[in-house]
Amino acid sequence: MEREPVSFSEQNQPRQRKIIHCDCDCFYASIEMRDNPALRGKPIAVGGSPERRGVVATCNYEAREFGIHSAMASATARRLCPDLIIIRTDMEKYRLASSQIHEIFQRYTDLIEPLSLDEAFLDVSDCDEFRGSATRIAEAIRNEVREVVGITISAGIAPNKFLAKIASDWNKPDGQFAVLPNDVDDFVAKLAVKKLHGVGKVTAAKMHRLNLRTCNDLQNFGADALTEHFGSFGERLFELSRGIDNRPVSTDRIRKSVSVENTFDTDLPDLDSSLEAMLGLLPKLELRLKRLDNHYAIKKQFVKLKFHDFVTTTVEMLSEDTNPENYRTLCEQGFARGERAVRLIGVGVRVEPLENSAEVVSGDQLSLLPADAEYVKKP
Repeated sequence: MEREPVSFSEQNQPRQRKIIHCDCDCFYASIEMRDNPALRGKPIAVGGSPERRGVVATCNYEAREFGIHSAMASATARRLCPDLIIIRTDMEKYRLASSQIHEIFQRYTDLIEPLSLDEAFLDVSDCDEFRGSATRIAEAIRNEVREVVGITISAGIAPNKFLAKIASDWNKPDGQFAVLPNDVDDFVAKLAVKKLHGVGKVTAAKMHRLNLRTCNDLQNFGADALTEHFGSFGERLFELSRGIDNRPVSTDRIRKSVSVENTFDTDLPDLDSSLEAMLGLLPKLELRLKRLDNHYAIKKQFVKLKFHDFVTTTVEMLSEDTNPENYRTLCEQGFARGERAVRLIGVGVRVEPLENSAEVVSGDQLSLLPADAEYVKKP
């Protein structure tokens, strides 16, 4: 028998959570415009050079009007906007601004979950400032960021992380939006399915073929039918469609890997040149591993190759160190899958925290393994 939808207000929670999702507006670009006011009003992007296969890290709203977005090739961005100003990234400057922003967050709560340099969840449920008003706390944070850091930040306020993240994008840039507990059911019912976390273009297209366009459609479709069409993700979709998200704001996030990679100005034509370039990345990897101190243990080594046609493959093996010969073996096996010119090489390790040890994730955590990754037995 199909379960009846349970409204958010009917959930029995010990206390009403107040979550704020803070998201800086075009962060890197905002920092550059702050430091060089002459850039304001002009289309700018921060990233690599179009002549050196660079990629856009972020861009301002003037550039976005031309269809430019993050992760786009800089050469493509320049074609879309010939007047685009491309600025080289300055990570130290951005990290300093991020540190200043997090100092402001800490004035209101210790429950902070950083998602990146410019984005974080805050649980202000127990904050006494402004009589506990999450809306006024968000306003205060945004004002302080503007005054202290010199950039704007948008905020979403809601009873959970899922809704807060959606809300932070509602009035961008330099705005905020609150989804109050009593408004959750109505807000979610009208929400487009493409707004749900984990719903990309392919899943959204499949939903549209099933005539599922809003969360209300998902509710009426039912958990069983969603599971039938979307597997285990269907149960999660059913929960989100009713505004349910019980994930806590997590202050400790576990690192899963450390890696370095490089996109080459000219494709590497053969295995020998790829091996030479791969071995050249190892000293940089060792420097990053030193940041881990004794908190983590190495469990695997891996090599990632992206061929000239953008096909990517990753090969890994069980290991407790960074043996260069293992990397050589992995690179050889990865290259054998394509036998063609290579444009990018990455090397890294999978790690696990030692007992009673945890560390906040930094920017060099690798995403999940590609679908074609496979294990190689260590010789």
